Amino acid sequence: MLNVLGAEIGKGLRVQLSHPIGHIITLLISTTMYLGLQFVLGQGQLRQDLLPQTLVAIGGYWFLQYAALVMVADLIEEKRAGTFAQAQMTPAPPWLPMLGRLITASVFGLAVAAVAALVPMLVTGITIPVRWAAILPVLLLGVNVLAFTFLLAALALVSPMIGALQSLFTALVLLLNGSFLPLVFYPDWLAVPARLLPTTLGVEAITQTLFEGRTLAEVWSGGTLPWLIAHTLVLTAVSGLLFVRNHRRALQES
Repeated sequence: MLNVLGAEIGKGLRVQLSHPIGHIITLLISTTMYLGLQFVLGQGQLRQDLLPQTLVAIGGYWFLQYAALVMVADLIEEKRAGTFAQAQMTPAPPWLPMLGRLITASVFGLAVAAVAALVPMLVTGITIPVRWAAILPVLLLGVNVLAFTFLLAALALVSPMIGALQSLFTALVLLLNGSFLPLVFYPDWLAVPARLLPTTLGVEAITQTLFEGRTLAEVWSGGTLPWLIAHTLVLTAVSGLLFVRNHRRALQES
């Protein structure tokens, strides 16, 4: 099983590293878009009081957007080439190659998010404090993002509309997870649906620990941490069940 997992990760890394120009363009567009939007929203200036919180939020978006892009594009290419069924001809369980793809997607998603966030920090002098209390929310945000990436991959197995669905969902995340303005500025009627999207609750928990100095106990008693855990567990369960169902259908149709 480890050989299959290692082979899948190695194949994914080689494919991604063979196209460095695409990654460079993605980084340039991501950082330019963020700084441009903040300049417009700040009415001609970069608001130093808002930049740290929005940078955390858009970092979560970049991780999700790029991890999903890598994983879904790989699956779509295999289905179009007719090699998806051949790739499943292994004694390993079907979830193992998908786990390898997910690891590859998370590596590149993290790399792009880290570099894209570093550029605005250097350009504008943004500083983000480091607090131990933020470790758990950061880990939960990562699992939350990967569960949603796995959900998109499960949809990609059977849906010809996955490209449109992926664009729609990631655009909603960008608009509502706090990448433009921190969630505290949202009206209640908008904040509630925003928290249903992936990354929003994770970003909210991280910013509470980093910028408001709250402890994990305070984040828990405030309701953000238990809702983040529940959201992540539900998303993971739904993506797993959907993958089992759609993987069976995809093999029957191949």
